Amino acid sequence: MTPILQVENLTKSFGDRILFQDISFGLSEGQRVGLIARNGSGKTTLLNILSGKEGYDSGSITYRRDLRVGYLEQTPHYPAQLTVLEACFHHGRNNSEEHELKAKQILSQLHIRDFDQRVGNLSGGQLKRVALADALITEPDFLLLDEPTNHLDLDMTEWLEDYLRRTNLTLLMVTHDRYFLDRVCSGILEIDNRTLYAYKGNYSYYLEKRQERIDAHNAEVDRANNLYRTELEWMRRMPQARGHKARYREEAFYELEKVAKSRTYDTQVRLDVKASYIGNKIFEADHLYKSFGELKILDDFSYIFARYEKMGIVGNNGTGKSTFLKILMGLEQPDSGTLDVGETVRFGYYSQEGLQFDEQMKVIDVVRAIAEVIDLGDGKRLTASQFLQHFLFTPETQHSYVYKLSGGERRRLYLCTVLMRNPNFLVLDEPTNDLDIVTLQILEDYLRHFAGCLIVVSHDRYFMDKVVDHLLVFNGGGDIRDFPGNYTQYRAWKEARLRRERELQAAVKPVPSAKEADTRTQRNANRPRRMSYKERREFEALEQEIADLETEKKSLEQALCGGTLSVEQLTEMSKRLPVVNELIDQKTERWMELSEIEN
Repeated sequence: MTPILQVENLTKSFGDRILFQDISFGLSEGQRVGLIARNGSGKTTLLNILSGKEGYDSGSITYRRDLRVGYLEQTPHYPAQLTVLEACFHHGRNNSEEHELKAKQILSQLHIRDFDQRVGNLSGGQLKRVALADALITEPDFLLLDEPTNHLDLDMTEWLEDYLRRTNLTLLMVTHDRYFLDRVCSGILEIDNRTLYAYKGNYSYYLEKRQERIDAHNAEVDRANNLYRTELEWMRRMPQARGHKARYREEAFYELEKVAKSRTYDTQVRLDVKASYIGNKIFEADHLYKSFGELKILDDFSYIFARYEKMGIVGNNGTGKSTFLKILMGLEQPDSGTLDVGETVRFGYYSQEGLQFDEQMKVIDVVRAIAEVIDLGDGKRLTASQFLQHFLFTPETQHSYVYKLSGGERRRLYLCTVLMRNPNFLVLDEPTNDLDIVTLQILEDYLRHFAGCLIVVSHDRYFMDKVVDHLLVFNGGGDIRDFPGNYTQYRAWKEARLRRERELQAAVKPVPSAKEADTRTQRNANRPRRMSYKERREFEALEQEIADLETEKKSLEQALCGGTLSVEQLTEMSKRLPVVNELIDQKTERWMELSEIEN
């Protein structure tokens, strides 16, 4: 285990606001660690500090000598005149033929194929993907990733998962994608209440251990409160002139007071806002067509939406998901066909373009401009301030100005303004981008209990699994299919179908015509028609080797997810897993080559 980074007693504040105080941690070669915290707690700030882009108040940061560090920023910036390919080598990297080929391969995987396009003409999502390629191509020793899955569709995200798992890179990443954390990371760091907590294990293990920590903390606060009342009475009765033992008890009282008045965690936060009444007729789409030039979005699409239906929409970027939502909302017109929306439907629309606030307004005033109180039903009400607290806006933050909010806090505020209008039909376009995991859990719980209709477009697989009943799958070219299940079920079905198709293709070999047979005979005249003895032995050995490697891979993955390994074991197994994956690929490819030769 080779240490590459050691952080000691690091403190960072902005004015009188302390983000984190005296935090310490270390990273070793090959570790893949996720950084989790509420929005505004300093996740991005910590990454900026580690990359050298931002200073800090006190403490020390020590890197291994000659360590190469890569950084994917949350909002990357490049000179507008650069081409896509030039941007990949903008940070002083050697633009060799090998690196250029690798850059093109990675860009293609991220659906960026016009390498000569100017950076200034790219969308924010395209620019983020170019920056991701920029960070990956030279395989730095240590890679910092700030929300790497934002603006990636599901196929891209799964490709990136696989790519990172196969490398020996040391990673520290901020991401809200919980499946990504589960499958890529072997450790979690959490910033909470200015303090850093470390967990050895993936996201599932972290959830379990975090809950144990919270329960223990809450129990300690309860005990301290009970004792505090007794000691407070003693402090009031005792005279000011106290002996040595009394002074010792007095000092202990003030320490006890700190614990008793510390924040407890409410793990049962639920926002149960009453949706307005919605009738039986929701919306009916009848023979909708929509194209942009040659790009077909809707092709004779018809659908009748049911009451209380919760639909997820998935598909690659550019297949028309957001356009479909805009047509539903009346913001875009179809080329032909009709869309009939029920009279009782009250939409709540969260869009990518809707995040617009008066920067000089206070957070509380943004919400009060919509409503002073929110009706929860059954005679229960929430004030605007109480509503904001449900979405983790402290009283201090509520009276702060909008321009001081982080990107994630702005998203959270925008979400509040949508939900508090008591809609009965929520249309959410990528609501999870830039939201922290705690907010996502609150939103998921809200949507599961929402007594209305829901359509959500999201690349967050965990989120989709939690909140939707079925999927509309946009395959591109106007091909839209209804799948009766969540994303994980859809993915399993899709993989099973692909396996069956491959098996059928391998099993069914068409009989060649006489002409084709002659051509094939001529082409293979100089090739051996049958396996040699050595090839046959290799073929048989490969089958067992692949089976053994698959068993080892499964064992490694189970051990890494178990949370019981020492640091040394964790590091060793994290290095071994990508090697095993590579060997499986190599040996499987060789087995397939030999299988084409007759025995």
